[in-house]
Amino acid sequence: MSDDDDVVLVKKSKQVHYGSLEEQEKARLSALAAAAKEGAEDTGGKELGDIQISGEYMELEEEMSRDKKALLEEFERRRKARQLNVSTDDDEVRRSLRQLGEPVCLFGEGPAERRVRLRDLLSYLGEDAIHKKLEEEEARIERDRGREGTWYHEGPPELREARLWIARYSLPRAKYSLPRAKLRLSKAREELKLAGSVRAAAKQDSQRKASAMSIYCSQIGDTRPISYCRFSSDSKMLITASWSGLAKVWSVPGCEALQVLKGHTCNVSGAAFHPHATLPNHFQDKLKQSSDQVKSEDDETAMDTGEQGGDPPEGGSEACTMATCAYDGTVHLWNFNSESPLASLEGHSPARVARVEFHPSGRFLATTVFDHSWRLWDLETATEVLHQEGHAKPVYSVAFQGDGSLAVTGGMDAFGRVWDLRTGRCVMFLEGHLGPVLGADWAPAGHQLATAAADHQAKIWDLRRRASVYTIPAHTHLLSSVRYQQSSGHFLLTSSYDASAALWSLPACHPLRTLQGHDNKVMCADIAYDNKYIATCSYDRTFKLWAPDLA
Repeated sequence: MSDDDDVVLVKKSKQVHYGSLEEQEKARLSALAAAAKEGAEDTGGKELGDIQISGEYMELEEEMSRDKKALLEEFERRRKARQLNVSTDDDEVRRSLRQLGEPVCLFGEGPAERRVRLRDLLSYLGEDAIHKKLEEEEARIERDRGREGTWYHEGPPELREARLWIARYSLPRAKYSLPRAKLRLSKAREELKLAGSVRAAAKQDSQRKASAMSIYCSQIGDTRPISYCRFSSDSKMLITASWSGLAKVWSVPGCEALQVLKGHTCNVSGAAFHPHATLPNHFQDKLKQSSDQVKSEDDETAMDTGEQGGDPPEGGSEACTMATCAYDGTVHLWNFNSESPLASLEGHSPARVARVEFHPSGRFLATTVFDHSWRLWDLETATEVLHQEGHAKPVYSVAFQGDGSLAVTGGMDAFGRVWDLRTGRCVMFLEGHLGPVLGADWAPAGHQLATAAADHQAKIWDLRRRASVYTIPAHTHLLSSVRYQQSSGHFLLTSSYDASAALWSLPACHPLRTLQGHDNKVMCADIAYDNKYIATCSYDRTFKLWAPDLA
């Protein structure tokens, strides 16, 4: 049996209606009205309770008046737009759109359409909208100019005492000759008394020795890159900082490890000797013993681990002789007696500390921090007396003038600033580099300074002219440091990430010698105070001493 057999066809019967339907419709409507009143059911038996009856109504007149008002306002706007005078100069139209903060050009828009768009905007904003924007912009520039100006706030009493102390220290050093120091102006006067030929001969001899520099010795300094190196004031010691977290003191010129400074837990970025730190007695005894006999492996191990013999230094265990800083914001003070820090200067964390530098007096220590500031610490009380801002990016380098009155800082914002420590003012703004300023140093005369930057250039600045007087295209990679010859300033030393260091004559800035010998980028360089040696340290984990080869 198929599916068709189950289908039952029913024939639809025809219905015939007689009479008019109008009377039946009226009867049905009246019944529905009665059911709605009485709550009864209709003829179909369905409830009418689901019929929603609302008392709300819409004010058609109000809506019509609102629409009419909007239409009249649009007609009025268009009338004003037709009356507005808009320039036909397309450049002026573009400037007006830019001042209003609108797109200068839309896709497929020509000068005529652009002019119509400006007219429509002015009809909405008002004919004087452009003048109002200009006034707001001028007011904003004036406010910003006020913020950029010098402003002062009240400092602690310690800062006032520090400024007065620095003034009393620096002024006599700049003017008179003290018995224990050859000072700036007195030395300059003595040199002027000499004949010109004598001065020229001394400069030629100094530059001749610089041009004959060659490798004197090379030493593996650590298991990781050596980031920094500095000579002591007596030129008999060299301190190196490493990314292993260690700082080491080496003898010069023997390059023997005298002390290992253990205290940092991450990369050590800078180190410095106290200006009055000299080779202590127990280091001299150690060097004498090592020269008299052949060391065994045990003796070498004791040397590497920093075991010390002999008498303690005359300065006592509390005398600070070195300072180091690290990436984690720690700054430690050290002496020649112990491998552990003598004290720590807290307050930099978590910002990185890039460099530390002692004030020429030895009482203060400067630190450059990656929180866009540099600090000045009083080592007698281990307190921060100055928290100086002024750079727009992290501060990287710092150096003090010889008499201690001025300091220069270089930042990652490609600018340098010269600060008067006696007043706190920025007395000179160093603008001209195209990359971060990574090194700075003062000339012995005190009126010039040099900066090294990541734009592969070194610049010489003159404080009297308040400008850059010479630009040295020194290397093919960024410059990591720059140093003057400390005794007379006859030549300049630069180091670079192109794995070389270079010597330049002054004031002509002619190349004297390129020091090549490292296998990787040179992280830092320094000149000994007695001018006998130059030190360079590198990413290849070695440091080298260079001496003139006049044979």
